[in-house]
Formats: sequence, structure tokens, C-alpha cells
Amino acid sequence: MRLDLHELIASPGKKLDFAFELDTADLTFDGVLEFLTPVTVKGVIENHAGLITLTGAIETDILCQCARCLKEFPTRFRRETAAYLTEELEDEDNEDYYLLEDGVADLEEIARDALILNFEPRLLCRDDCKGLCPKCGKDLNEGPCGCGEDPDPRMAALRQLLEKE
Repeated sequence: MRLDLHELIASPGKKLDFAFELDTADLTFDGVLEFLTPVTVKGVIENHAGLITLTGAIETDILCQCARCLKEFPTRFRRETAAYLTEELEDEDNEDYYLLEDGVADLEEIARDALILNFEPRLLCRDDCKGLCPKCGKDLNEGPCGCGEDPDPRMAALRQLLEKE
């Protein structure tokens, strides 16, 4: 979504609300199986005495796969975002500023960046997920697997001494 901000730029104190759905067809994230609802982006752009700010929220429901136990689970993704819009950049390395192209803001670029930067790198079904047994593959959230632990090979000499006594 491209938004013409010429009128807002010329009027300090003016606000402009926006809302749209972000196209996620070309986005992939580790652990995300599918977006269950459209990614909605809502917010407001304000002119604070020449400083153009964008604040908003990104929301969607997603179907994920746990990074530890591999179970599928639905979750709600909601993140607040903020950015500054400017007609010229003094420091091109500043990621919080977005350049307006002839007074027009590319809101999809801003929302896409916010979605990517705020996404969890490892999605877990719950914070205390125990994962899978590395030997037999049993889900350790359902109880112990009975495989036992492998002895540390570095302790083999000590174990032999203890067994002799």
C-alpha cells in the first residue's frame, strides 16, 4: 500500500489513519506452516512539527511447528511497530527511518520489515517444552522414554576405577 503524504507533510499536527492486509505469499519463516488469517496492519501517521512518525500494529493467526517437539500448534502474532518517515536521509544506516519517494510512503515495505524483524526465531508450543528424545524420538512432554542417559565417554576411565572397587 502506497500512501500519499503531501498534505500531511505540509500540515504540522495532522494525523492520518491507515489499515490494510499485507500480502505474505512470498514470505516464509522457519516453523510457520501457514497463516490462518490475513496479516492485518493498522496504525496512524502523524506530523509532529516536521517529524513524521508511523505507529501501528501487525496481527495474524498462524499455524506453527514447535522447534523442539515438532507438534503443530496455532498461535496469535501481534506486534507493535514504529518508524520515522523522511524526505531525505542524512544517515543511510539508520534502520528506523524510511525514505519517502516524492512524498509517498510504501507502507507494505515498512510492515514487511517489522514483521520479519519481530518474528521469533524459534517457535515453541510452550516455554517449558522438553522436546524429543535424541535416541528414540519419543515426545518427552508426555513422560520419560526409558532410554537412559549415555555415559560421558570422557569419564570412562573413572568409571572403570569405580567398578573395580
